[in-house]
Amino acid sequence: MTTTRQVGIVGVGLMGHGIASSLIRAGHQVSFLNHSGNQPVDDLLAAGATALDSGREVAQSAEVVILCVTGSPQVEAVLFEPNGVLEGLKPGCVVVDCSTALPSSTEKVAARVTDAGGRFMDAAMTRTPKEAAEGRLNLIVGAPKALFDETLPLLQGFAENIAHAGDVGAGHTLKLLHNFVSLGFSAVLAEATAASRKAGINDTALLEVLGAGGGGGVVLERLRPYIAENDPSGFKFTVANASKDLGYYHTMTNELGVERGVAGAVHALYTSIDDTSLAVPEMIGVLEQRG
Repeated sequence: MTTTRQVGIVGVGLMGHGIASSLIRAGHQVSFLNHSGNQPVDDLLAAGATALDSGREVAQSAEVVILCVTGSPQVEAVLFEPNGVLEGLKPGCVVVDCSTALPSSTEKVAARVTDAGGRFMDAAMTRTPKEAAEGRLNLIVGAPKALFDETLPLLQGFAENIAHAGDVGAGHTLKLLHNFVSLGFSAVLAEATAASRKAGINDTALLEVLGAGGGGGVVLERLRPYIAENDPSGFKFTVANASKDLGYYHTMTNELGVERGVAGAVHALYTSIDDTSLAVPEMIGVLEQRG
């Protein structure tokens, strides 16, 4: 790939905004879809990005189109709706789906993109908006090896750790596995913290013991600011998004015909939270009020 690419982005929300700003810093030409769900974009426009009014126009302006939307229904809509991305796709254009999506949908989407003359890869993200803004996301990529190698320099403009999971769909599959583990650990730690507080244990002692033992790791560090200081900013991922991802995991494992008993209990906990706008760490406060 050449040093500078023309990149179109659909979905300039918390994560997509960081991707856009990182790509601009890396020297790429960026356009994006105007949408009410975008974060404020004045900084992107001031840095040289271009706002466009349809997915078709975004695709017409780009060699690579990055999708950063909520899930499979939104991916299918922005690609296939009238005046959508597929209508403006140029031959050989690469569509990079950074959303969290159902692998079975991903395979169908990839086939339609290929039939339209484009190329498709899933590049599911982990980490938070902070790392997105710093160009330090983790990506889990599903793509033919040749396409992965070709696209890698561009991906390195907004990601720090990039894993090639396998062919198309493998990135989204592994992302759902990752999120089940991460959200499962979060649920265990939330319940343990609520129980610890009911028992009168000091939060500092709980964090010290968990951190030095079996509870230590990335998830505890994301929850730590909330447990210690009631600050949920370490894990800006809503209960609504968690429930959606766990629902996708349930569907995927049902299609695979594998055991999902633990996943069912974890999903039930998240769906029992009435205020789905809460960040995941704030479940702790809700659980403290129960029982």
